[in-house]
Amino acid sequence: MLTTAGDLVHGVLAVQPAPPLHAPLAAGLHWLDTPSSPALLYVPDRLPYRPAPLLVALHGATGVPGDMLALLRPAAVRHGALLLAPTSEQVTWDTITVGHFDKDAVGLQHAMATVFDHFRIDADRIAISGFSDGASYALGLGLANGDLFTRVLAYSPGHIPPVHRHGRPTIFVSHGRHDVVQPIARTSHRIVPALEHDGYHVDYIEHALGHQVPDAVVTASAELLG
Repeated sequence: MLTTAGDLVHGVLAVQPAPPLHAPLAAGLHWLDTPSSPALLYVPDRLPYRPAPLLVALHGATGVPGDMLALLRPAAVRHGALLLAPTSEQVTWDTITVGHFDKDAVGLQHAMATVFDHFRIDADRIAISGFSDGASYALGLGLANGDLFTRVLAYSPGHIPPVHRHGRPTIFVSHGRHDVVQPIARTSHRIVPALEHDGYHVDYIEHALGHQVPDAVVTASAELLG
């Protein structure tokens, strides 16, 4: 479980990669049980002999884990990365529905602990990503857990949840200039300068589409996995 109620409210995850206790799960898709909603884990056919990257992927409002799997699986295959896609307990993530980190953060922590129990994970290549509300949630968790997540990939975020920040993750943000769901002028045009002002390195891409993530943007962002 998360260590204290205060840690929980601020999204601090009490989990770190460690030597696995169990055999690796087979290649393919696995549903992982958590105390909240299940998470979907994709294991590529070929993992590197060295510790593997881990990419956590958070769906948008009303979305499902399969949305992020469809978006990011080609990148996971290309980089030999495990892809973990949790499910929000309600229609979107808890910082938006209840105003603070809650059951969704607990579920993510348990899912990540399961991954660490079965796989050797490269502690220098653990990324958290998301689309729309999921991107906002990824920014919050990434900034709160910069000692765990070395990279944050935020596609069309709406805001940054208030958190106690730890570490200095590298941040990638993309946004469509014609986004009518999360209009760019009141989202990324504010989010990116604020992060840069606070001393974070931000790679920022604007594209000519709307509320979506072009394949070229996914490819560019995934290069941060190394």
